[in-house]
Amino acid sequence: MPGNHNDCTACRDSDAEAACRGAHVMADGGYQGNRQVIMPYRRPRDGGDPPAWQHERNTVHKRVRARVEHAFAHMKWWNILRNCRRKRDGVLHATHGVALMRNLAMAG
Repeated sequence: MPGNHNDCTACRDSDAEAACRGAHVMADGGYQGNRQVIMPYRRPRDGGDPPAWQHERNTVHKRVRARVEHAFAHMKWWNILRNCRRKRDGVLHATHGVALMRNLAMAG
C-alpha cells in the first residue's frame, strides 16, 4: 500500500483478507483484531509469564516466521522483487523460486 499505513489497515484495504480466506495465515502482533490470522500469544495482563503450552506455541510460531522473513530478505537482497514488479505474474514465479532455493539450501 502506498503511504504510511499500519499492517491491519493495509491488509483490510488491499483485499488481502478476501484473497487469504480459508488459508492459514501467520502474522505478528501488528494484526491484532484481525480474526483470520494466527498470532503469537501475549503475556497475561497481570504481567506474569504465559503458561508453558503458550510459550511452546510462540516458539514454533517464531521459528516458522523467521524462515519466511529470511526468504523475503533474500528476495530483497537479490533485487528480485524490484526487477519483476512490471511483469504480470513475474513476482509470483520469483517468490516461488526463491522460497524453493532457500528451502533446498537449508535442507542441505
